[in-house]
Amino acid sequence: MADGGIVVAICQYGGEFTSGPNGNLIYKGGEAHAVDITRDFSLESFKDEVSKVFHVDVTDMSLKYFLPNNNKTLITISCDLDLQRMVDFTISAAQVDVFLISREENRSIVTRSGATPGSIASGDKRKRPASKNKVTKSHKKTSNAPGNAIQAITNNVGQPFSVVTENEDNRVFQLEFGNDIAITTTTGGASFMPDILDQQNLALADNIPREAVRMFDDAINPYISSDIMEEPPQGLNNPIVLWDDIIKGVGQEFDNVKDFRAQLCKYAIIKGFVYRFIKNETTRVTVKCAAEGGCTWRLHASESSRNKKFIIKKMTDEHTCGGGGGGEGQRRATRQWLTTIIKEKLHEDPMFKPKDLVKELYEEYGITLTYSQVWRGKEVAQKELYHAIRETHSHLPWFCQRLEETNPGSISVLSPVVDTKFRRFFVAFHACLHGFVNGCRPLLFLDKVPLKATNEYKLLVAAAVDADDGVFPVAFNVVEDENYDSWGWFLMQLKMALQIHNYPCDNMTFLSSGQKGLDAAVSQVFEDSHHAFCLHHIMEEFKGELRKGPWSHQIREEMVEDFTRAAQACNDNDFYVSIESIRNISSEAADWIIARRPEHWSDAIFRGRRYDHFSLNIVDAFNNWIPTKKESSIVLMTDSLRMKIKEVIESRREACNAWEGPLTPTMEYKVQDEMLKAGKMTVLCSSETVFEVRANAIFVVNLAAWECTCRRWQQSGLPCMHAIAVCNRLGRSLYDYCLKSLKVDSYRETYSGTIFPIPDMDSFDFSAGANEIPPPKQRTTDKPRRKRSNPNKTSTLVRLCSRCKQTGHNKATCEVEFVDRSNLFISTL
Repeated sequence: MADGGIVVAICQYGGEFTSGPNGNLIYKGGEAHAVDITRDFSLESFKDEVSKVFHVDVTDMSLKYFLPNNNKTLITISCDLDLQRMVDFTISAAQVDVFLISREENRSIVTRSGATPGSIASGDKRKRPASKNKVTKSHKKTSNAPGNAIQAITNNVGQPFSVVTENEDNRVFQLEFGNDIAITTTTGGASFMPDILDQQNLALADNIPREAVRMFDDAINPYISSDIMEEPPQGLNNPIVLWDDIIKGVGQEFDNVKDFRAQLCKYAIIKGFVYRFIKNETTRVTVKCAAEGGCTWRLHASESSRNKKFIIKKMTDEHTCGGGGGGEGQRRATRQWLTTIIKEKLHEDPMFKPKDLVKELYEEYGITLTYSQVWRGKEVAQKELYHAIRETHSHLPWFCQRLEETNPGSISVLSPVVDTKFRRFFVAFHACLHGFVNGCRPLLFLDKVPLKATNEYKLLVAAAVDADDGVFPVAFNVVEDENYDSWGWFLMQLKMALQIHNYPCDNMTFLSSGQKGLDAAVSQVFEDSHHAFCLHHIMEEFKGELRKGPWSHQIREEMVEDFTRAAQACNDNDFYVSIESIRNISSEAADWIIARRPEHWSDAIFRGRRYDHFSLNIVDAFNNWIPTKKESSIVLMTDSLRMKIKEVIESRREACNAWEGPLTPTMEYKVQDEMLKAGKMTVLCSSETVFEVRANAIFVVNLAAWECTCRRWQQSGLPCMHAIAVCNRLGRSLYDYCLKSLKVDSYRETYSGTIFPIPDMDSFDFSAGANEIPPPKQRTTDKPRRKRSNPNKTSTLVRLCSRCKQTGHNKATCEVEFVDRSNLFISTL
């Protein structure tokens, strides 16, 4: 972060946007100037600065920027609030690229990308069936529509809605709730884009009705200029475009084999081809294109022995059959995919009819299904929804109550249910919160725990490390999906739980992948925290990029080693030496590394403290904590976590009773290794607390501040070899200069809490509560009828015995038998 909250805006003008890989936009040409901005900057002042450096009139121009890790969508700066948001979103990176675009360039971007500048798409030119949501009429400006919409929102939500008109070509709309502005959006010239991030932030504010958002969209529609476009951009109302890069290539990870199969089905649908399984097992899957003629497209994925995730190992991403381009190719849906899509549709409208679903599936996904197929899929989807709703309404509230009664101080939060859909469930045991607050370092790992048997929901976890570097769970969260909204809600609940225990939430360090909205969510909830990115994820991505190049295996390994040294470097000089070593081989590889924001993963630039933890491998410990058969129920899954945490706390509490010495065994081993290096160093005294240590270089040690210019002491919390050399010279104990959170006393404090059992957990009737929820609706007349037997219906068919031609019996029980072929009968009475 820049000093004083300053963000360097790199303003660019005179170039043009070109389409890059994966739909990214690349700005080429023009000139660039740097302008320092803060949150206090007004848009007018910023425009004045830009006008001065470029010597152009910016009155009729628009300012746009990219969000972090998103080079596909340009965000428009049209008011002071937009400028403040840009500073908030990019302050962790300390810089942001701002593009000065004229109105003509705006329209050219629309023409080239097929989308508005506020939502630049990847130029998807594939033919799709016409959607029923297509807008074909022009939006005319009317004077009475805004007033009606304002009145409607006021009547429904009881809060003010305002339309602020700046001029004829640029309007600012604001949806206000209380004293806060919930949404601000603008229209001007050829650009119109509701602020998606604000709508996601809106979901975090429980006091703002969602109805207000929908009515807000309806109210501003009449203001959209008719010359923007005659129809929405490809994929704006079509979720299929979100799957365009769902299969990225070798090294991509999936939660389990079910998740991989589901994503593969989506990928085949968007690309327009049919695949065939060569191997389809729980631990490995191999597929190939099913087209005739021996198409070369092929993919192999298998389960990783390290973290139990499903990983793509080999992939030939080229179709020689002419398919795979996303055109009007053949598409085939699976039963699992169909059930998932129908459940999403039923969330929106529980009264969806099968014939309407058939039409929507064709319009949105290009899939042609019969009425019976969709009807059967809807039956399965309704059954799954019914069980999920029953657990949400009945089982989870009971579990929350019993958990807090048996474990006082524990926190469980069940998010309100929206449209009968399960939302989120947060749980943090008192023993875990107490152990983290009183015994652990201010370092939290954020990740998703892969589930093996279900993809209905995701399990998020926040974990810490104890004084012996063992994994220590702090909180769990069950969510419907992993995205910015769900992570933001989880972190908000975690922050409130820590504040209840009087834990200072500033200056914390979070370690995560930085993906799925985590980067923005952490900075939004924990404003004064530090966010480190998982080095393993970046390293695997780097290796994947190197495989595409012409380098030999040995050269690739050398660049990986230099990358590792750059990440573990403690000072700027060592970092840039490693980067230059890579640049001597490939400048593109070095630029790729710098573009991955080393301020989040290199100790030389990162300003937080990671305590020698660079990756999320510690979260892999949770992979075997939940039995597969318990994943189908959130209550049973959470209770399994409770029992496992209880076992871990008790076993580690008992094990540490035999420990001797101030430091834990792992930390003692690290200190002893540093002591061996400190034996031959020369120590010169500069003052009572400052010393000069000479080895292969000169380092300055400040005992009073617990600092060394090598920065190892500050990063790890243990005295480095230079500090140990000073302690040996002065005859002081090095253990006096170790962090308290690395000592045995803190370890015992971490595991001093107790998790109590829930006595009536085994006796709880999980089938109870069904009467509290509306049962599935009765079959309507438009659905296929099943043939059922009616025991009360009398048969009109008269059956005769084939031997005596009488009623009441058949040939097997007939009492008459033939003697010969004549007409004589002998009774056998």
